[in-house]
Amino acid sequence: MTAKQVGRKACPLQLTPVAIVIGLMLPLANAHAQTSAATLPAVTVTGTQDAAIKVDHAPSSKFTAPLIETPKTVTVITQEVMQQTAVTNLADALRSTPGITFGAGEGGNPVGDRPFMRGSDAQSSIFVDGLRDIAAGSREVFNLESVEVIKGSDSAYAGRAGAGGSINLSTKAPRNENFIAGSVGLGTDNYKRTTVDGNWSDGQGIAARLNVMAHDADVPGRNGPDNTRWGIAPSVTFGLDTPTRVTLQYYHLQSNDTPDGGVPYDLPATLPTTGELTIKPTFGGNRDNWYGLKDRDFRKEKTDTGTLTVEHDLSATHKFRNTLRYSHSTQDYVWTQPDDSHANVANGNVWRRFNSRYSTIQTLANQSEVTGATTGYGIKHRYAFGLELSREEVKNDSYALAAGAFATEYARVSGIRTGAGCAAALYGICTSLSNPNGNDAWQGTLARNNNPAEFTNNTASLYGFDTIELAPAWLLNVGVRADKYRSKQLTAIATSGATAGTRSRYDRDDTLFNYQLGLVYKLAPNGNVYASVGSSSTPGNSSLGQGQEGQSIASDVLQLLKPEKTRSYEIGTKWELFEKQLSLTGALFRNDTTNARITNPDNTVSMAGSKQVDGIELGFAGRITKAWDVFGGYTYMDSEQKDLGKQADGRDRAGTGLAFPNTPKHSYSLWTSYHFTPKFTAGVGIYGQSEVVGNYAYSGNALIKRAIGGYTRFDAMASYAYSRNVTLQLNVSNLFDKTYYGSTYTTHYATLANGRSAVLSANVKF
Repeated sequence: MTAKQVGRKACPLQLTPVAIVIGLMLPLANAHAQTSAATLPAVTVTGTQDAAIKVDHAPSSKFTAPLIETPKTVTVITQEVMQQTAVTNLADALRSTPGITFGAGEGGNPVGDRPFMRGSDAQSSIFVDGLRDIAAGSREVFNLESVEVIKGSDSAYAGRAGAGGSINLSTKAPRNENFIAGSVGLGTDNYKRTTVDGNWSDGQGIAARLNVMAHDADVPGRNGPDNTRWGIAPSVTFGLDTPTRVTLQYYHLQSNDTPDGGVPYDLPATLPTTGELTIKPTFGGNRDNWYGLKDRDFRKEKTDTGTLTVEHDLSATHKFRNTLRYSHSTQDYVWTQPDDSHANVANGNVWRRFNSRYSTIQTLANQSEVTGATTGYGIKHRYAFGLELSREEVKNDSYALAAGAFATEYARVSGIRTGAGCAAALYGICTSLSNPNGNDAWQGTLARNNNPAEFTNNTASLYGFDTIELAPAWLLNVGVRADKYRSKQLTAIATSGATAGTRSRYDRDDTLFNYQLGLVYKLAPNGNVYASVGSSSTPGNSSLGQGQEGQSIASDVLQLLKPEKTRSYEIGTKWELFEKQLSLTGALFRNDTTNARITNPDNTVSMAGSKQVDGIELGFAGRITKAWDVFGGYTYMDSEQKDLGKQADGRDRAGTGLAFPNTPKHSYSLWTSYHFTPKFTAGVGIYGQSEVVGNYAYSGNALIKRAIGGYTRFDAMASYAYSRNVTLQLNVSNLFDKTYYGSTYTTHYATLANGRSAVLSANVKF
């Protein structure tokens, strides 16, 4: 199979989902219109003025108190915030809260949602309705009610990993009401998007909900990449408003993109050997420059998830909930990394190195939980106890060039470090830095190796949380979790050397204990101060090859090391103002890892490193007046890699004493909207961060730092309620067409953020 055959998109795949959505939307709307007149009163559209920016309770039942009484930094990004800002994917939604940056991937570290929180990679700490979603990839928002962001070490809540925090996606579920909502959007860069959200209730305890989405758009400000995807999420609940409720949910998301491999770092022909040099990315004088190959590059992802949830009210104050889920995901890509280390950028050329991956992820998980409240000996308790069982299976494979003249030429170019050699390469293996051609012919043949590495995790977890009211003004929050963690890895079959034809197996067996402890003192009915401490554990193989954790360490070494431990300390205050319509939060925090994995001078690995992040986080969400909404915050992080081990020459490893990669000192976000009239609303967004370092390295005695610069970006929105059922909304992202970088990999390249774009949407609700 050639790269052309593997990666090329067919037009029907792009058009069919849109036709499906529109086809579904019209008859559903017609059917609802015929029945609603007889069964329902007139419905007024819920505009932004009535929807929630601030929420009082986190979606997760593990939080046994309202957010104002939770001694931890927790931000909930509501559906209303996502709708006003017109985000379509999880990465863009997360940018609305400060303190989250994004890393890039390649082959070994998969491409996809890779958030960094308080200095730690959280790519494998993303959850859906409380169950881990380890599959790498880019997530959609069409079926989300909210996004819950938990910051600080939180293995008590999330289990393994979670050194800097975790992210929980709360999905839409059937309700005891009837409505059909939808949106059709058209915009610059060939933007087309349609969504449908319908809910039907028979009034007798049965309700069904259907969410459908189709999306097709080019990447703003880039000449070549595009994103095409569609999804469907039906669900049905039996027994609504009765003591026993059963919900069945299915979720399917499928994408077929031309990926954006970013731009190379401006690596000079000769590196200095003394002093310090900061290297920034370059796009050859034109930010539209794309270094990929349309004839070769593709990225396909598919996710199928089925969930069965049973809830039973044991009493007026106690509830049992059981969630059973099976999911299967695939990620399949070949994309161009504009490598800065070969044949090289200083001479005006870029080597089109290809990165590839073919992974399948299967997860079977069951979570049983009891929540309730009671009073004993004059002390009030609000608690949650649970048992979680899961099995995760992953196979990671890749593509390779078939033998022949092309493969010989590709290997020759990959070994050349002079611009002349790259310029003379055939078949588009190299391209011009200033004038790349994405239509260059690709005459190689790519085929899957069919030799995957295999990963398996079996986890059994017990957890419990209790908010204890010691006195009217004093609350004690206690959480503990124990995970029995068993991991297995089978390497790919060796193809050369003494071990050719064999594969190695590594096993890991850990019992992880983690805790969360917090004390809250109520200064007033609407405000408090708190202090808390929490822990996290990151064992070997915790990401199953789906993230960075431990991937830079050899498998045989990783299996011998104890879990990396991180503790989080936080002192803060939370207030509700303006009749509890506005939430204000502030916290001082420290994340401290005292047994970080480091490489010793003899290349052995030990748990003797140290790293620390100190910071301040401010947040706000809600309504200042009846017409004025705000959401956002500011985060300051002072990070230091205290001990990264020694090199063979006795020097500290590069980066010792310096800031963490992907951890800016300053980051901030603000979304504010004002309802000038009952029909007209306008909003402005401001997002930014300071410099982000991708990597530190030595060149002789010189420190070489790859970094992307800081930025401030502005967005704008205006909406007009044309009628009680139709609202028109215009969003302009990156209003002033700011050129900046959204993420960086440790070496070789960085990704340009989107240029200016505009989208006009018609939002309807019946």
